Amino acid sequence: MQINTNTKTVNLDPRDTQFVQNPYPFYDQIREACPVFQWEQYGHWCFSRYEDVNGLLRDRRFGRQILHVATREELGWPEPAAHLKPFLDHEQHSLLETEPPVHTRLRGLISRAFLSRQVERLRPKLVSLCNGLIDGFEAQDEVDLLTAYATPIPVIVICELLGAPVEMADQFLAWSHDHVAMYMAKRDRAIEDRAVAAVTAFSDYMRNLIRARRAALGDDLLSELIRASDGAGKLSEDELVTTAILILNAGHEATVHATGNGIKALLENSVPGPITEGHVDEIMRYDAPLHMFTRYALEDLDYNGLRLRKGEVVGLMLGAANRDPARFADPNVFNPARASSQNVSFGAGIHFCIGAPLAKLEMEVGLQTLMSRFPKLRLAEMPVYKDAYHFHGLEQLKVALTS
Repeated sequence: MQINTNTKTVNLDPRDTQFVQNPYPFYDQIREACPVFQWEQYGHWCFSRYEDVNGLLRDRRFGRQILHVATREELGWPEPAAHLKPFLDHEQHSLLETEPPVHTRLRGLISRAFLSRQVERLRPKLVSLCNGLIDGFEAQDEVDLLTAYATPIPVIVICELLGAPVEMADQFLAWSHDHVAMYMAKRDRAIEDRAVAAVTAFSDYMRNLIRARRAALGDDLLSELIRASDGAGKLSEDELVTTAILILNAGHEATVHATGNGIKALLENSVPGPITEGHVDEIMRYDAPLHMFTRYALEDLDYNGLRLRKGEVVGLMLGAANRDPARFADPNVFNPARASSQNVSFGAGIHFCIGAPLAKLEMEVGLQTLMSRFPKLRLAEMPVYKDAYHFHGLEQLKVALTS
């Protein structure tokens, strides 16, 4: 890594092995030497301090979308490549990518299903699911908890929430992995083609499922979304399809990473049980599953002396902000008893993760059930992180179930 404090630039390959496996020493150096910097490999300004990241997440002068307030011609953007059109057409309806008033309408139509009191009703089912998964591997000496435990929990929960067949879980995962690969640093044409194919196939499947569900509405989330498409405020057919897919993608991808990272943190730090919400909050701070969100400047502006033009991208370094010593005492120490747990891993402001209560419940129940069933659980080998920045999750998590 090269840091130039005069030009406020950082040269750091996001696929560098040392960085992928442990980005936090790099973040510490950057935050100390040049907390607001241009990351040469990305070509945009980035912010590494908690105060900046938290503030920018809430600053309405920045947004996830820009073409609602500017044209491509105004921004100097070329037309998108023709082969990406199906993917971009799909993503334009995503809650993650929209801004008010569209975002406000979409979020209002689906938010009730993810209220804490609604999610808490799932606790008994989650306990049963976790114990059932453990029953399937408890006789083994060693197991990869990422595939046997962390991955199936959220995808099965989301399938049941949506009323989608659980036997489709593996296919949903495959589509989802190809979809979200579009946001990784190693994106190329092959990844783009797989993402387009996944979005097309996933959308076709979901349209057929919606068509069948309309004929027999139930009490599942997909039925509620269908009702929302027919009621006040209205979800269009495309918004309905994109929202259903987003719930599955966002509802499992980050949770899998967070659960795997959490098990690793608990075992490496010999943290005693029982697992509480405090443990989950500290896991999300200590080793977040997502390390950078981007925003567009929605107007020409001055942010603390930094001049930004309308349409410029800024990178908000969640992983760095969560380890900022100006906000968290001893930030590189895993401490579930922290007095403050206000990390930025779920975002903030109008784009705060709508599924945060569900993700936290899944992690709390999943970790507590696992640690209580296997009090002598230990790492069987050193876990390795995927080369998938800005996502931050393990390739596998092999553990020994007994001493």
